[in-house]
Amino acid sequence: MSTLTFAEKIAQAENFLPINGTDYIEFYVGNAKQAAHYYKTAFGFQSVAYAGPETGVRDRASYVLQQGKIRLVLTSGLKSDSPICEHAKKHGDGVKVLALWVDDAYKAFEETTKRGGKPYLEPQTLTDEFGEVRMSGIYTYGETVHMFVERKNYSGAFMPGYVKWESEYNPSEVGLLYVDHCVGNVDWDRMLPTVEWYKKVMGFVNILS
Repeated sequence: MSTLTFAEKIAQAENFLPINGTDYIEFYVGNAKQAAHYYKTAFGFQSVAYAGPETGVRDRASYVLQQGKIRLVLTSGLKSDSPICEHAKKHGDGVKVLALWVDDAYKAFEETTKRGGKPYLEPQTLTDEFGEVRMSGIYTYGETVHMFVERKNYSGAFMPGYVKWESEYNPSEVGLLYVDHCVGNVDWDRMLPTVEWYKKVMGFVNILS
């Protein structure tokens, strides 16, 4: 049995992938507009940004909500055979992307892929009149993805490709502040390999089991 303190365990983490926090969590859902209304009404999230056919996006509609430091992206596919719709059919409404806020999205991709991370999105820079957002991504357990988001040079509502979502309906916030933790449900006998993956690829340490 380990006798290390919590602080000692944290100190063992390799810092090749500095993470500032959660940037956003993206759900693939059957009806993004309806889901956005639900999260606003039930949990007090506020309207932030939108992307869809009206903004030049042809394959999806995405609504961005925020409360405190929690940012949700609710996305629906616009074609029944799209990967987004297939994901929702297979799993129901659920998380596809856990995006992490980093200082250098390009370096985050380099460090994780050279340690065995499978590429999902090659590093790219998105730009508009509000500046730039740099992004990259890797696959994690199942069909879930980690995106690395660098937005220190961006002042827009969310990121390039989205427009500010002006809505008269914004119920009062309920006091949600930030994402405390995330739980990943993995296949049978995949718990330990997944823990080892996070240690090796992303530099995490196991603090509780």
